Amino acid sequence: MRQRRWMEVLSDYDFDLHYHPGKANAVADALSRKECAKPRRIRALRMNVQVNLLDQVKMAQKEALKDENIQKEEMIGVIKKLEAGEDGFIRMKCRIWIPNFGNLRELILNEAHKTKYLIHPGADKMYYTMKDQFWWPGMKKDIATYVERCMTCLQVKAEHQKPSGMLQPLEIPTWKWEMITMDFVMGLPKTRKGNDAIWVIVDRLTKSAHFLPMKESAGAEQLAQLYVDEIVARHGVPVSIVSDRDGRFTSRYWRKFHEALGTKLEMSTTYHPQTDGQSERTIQTLEDMLRACVIDFGGSWDTHLPLAEFSYNNSYHKSLKASPFEILCGRRCRTPLCWFQVGEGQMTGPEMVLDTIEKVKVIRERLIVAQSRQKSYADRRRRPLEFAEGDKVMLKVSPWKGTIRFGKRGKLSPRFIGPFVITSRIGKVAYRLELPEELRGIHPVFHVSQLRKCLSDETLQTPLEEIQVDERLNFVEEPTEIVERQVKKLRRKRIPIVKVRWNARRGSEFTWEPEDAMRKKYPHLFSE
Repeated sequence: MRQRRWMEVLSDYDFDLHYHPGKANAVADALSRKECAKPRRIRALRMNVQVNLLDQVKMAQKEALKDENIQKEEMIGVIKKLEAGEDGFIRMKCRIWIPNFGNLRELILNEAHKTKYLIHPGADKMYYTMKDQFWWPGMKKDIATYVERCMTCLQVKAEHQKPSGMLQPLEIPTWKWEMITMDFVMGLPKTRKGNDAIWVIVDRLTKSAHFLPMKESAGAEQLAQLYVDEIVARHGVPVSIVSDRDGRFTSRYWRKFHEALGTKLEMSTTYHPQTDGQSERTIQTLEDMLRACVIDFGGSWDTHLPLAEFSYNNSYHKSLKASPFEILCGRRCRTPLCWFQVGEGQMTGPEMVLDTIEKVKVIRERLIVAQSRQKSYADRRRRPLEFAEGDKVMLKVSPWKGTIRFGKRGKLSPRFIGPFVITSRIGKVAYRLELPEELRGIHPVFHVSQLRKCLSDETLQTPLEEIQVDERLNFVEEPTEIVERQVKKLRRKRIPIVKVRWNARRGSEFTWEPEDAMRKKYPHLFSE
């Protein structure tokens, strides 16, 4: 159709077609020219190479072609393909040959990776930028190694690959309420009773759970009393507890309390809540049930909490192939839906004990099958990664947005800090790091997913005295001084603002902030 349309258009004209050789076409467009024939101005836009660096290339080429140096270049079989150009450069198929002489290749790589015109591209982008202009044996491999060792890239670039570390399921308990997990649900609306948090405690064998309303401000002593009243009084003293590193769980009182009870505290690695995935998943289900109750029935959330606990424990659990109540008590609890009478058990004495033991054995077998299935699913989306003692690694951190800062520059914080040395391996997927004094408040054991291998030979590292992080490895930015004051004039309003110097970046960084907010949060800056 397209050819027919053009034939109809051209049929109105009387003309003859004559072949015009390419050499005679002096006004050919840029796309029809060879790469090496492009004007210098166009090639300069592709890559900014300093003039003195090009002079170094010419000198290095002359030195490398001397008899005493030719063997070092590993150019046997390639030397015949080099061609000398009119501009004095020796080329390999229109590309400038960069000899392995001095640190010339490193200078070229720096120019192609760390300038303002080429800001830390990846290995592929860097190679395709350079390959039209430069050549040396193994250039693509050298570029990949260079980018892999760049300290700035290690600090700021996100990982676009599967998370590190294969799934390591927790040990399956041998009896009910021997091994438990616990976590908190924070930030809930405050009720009339003053409750604004929930303490979630789950048994790792039967999956039965208790949801205990509490105040977010409750300390370790109050938690200990609640723990005795609700858990120890009903189920006895557990053998072990898996939890995160909440300040109440790491407090000295809580540790001494469980040491007296004979309970072992097993806390998650730093900044890795997936360790207690059971509690996290239970909390997700609990929050969904409370949202539904508030929407359907109204009222405050703590009035629905007891029935939410009953509903959760009396519902079918896929790993158990039964409800937690059925595993814990031997039968499901009666509800208005189940209107029939629940019969009493006929077995007594030794028969009941043997039956209970047999049921626990069956449940453990079901949990083993469920764990195996979950591990196979999870490992498909993960990759194995191991380090050795003495390796240097970068540590992942997360940006923290304050209420004062606008948050625009907060996203530009480095993603990784370090490097730090691995001192020992803890289990299969955790490592202990040698942290500096500035990070003494952070537990030194980290999951492998929070680490990145550091191959950089540079001495450059993120200065920790300029970047503050809290106990959860979040950046904390602090102002150092008020530099200038102004009044922002609006149509009907005058807003005093101040220019603030912040300490969370390399060099000086300034922002304009409302003076009232700064006075309220940082009064020491206005002491003069």
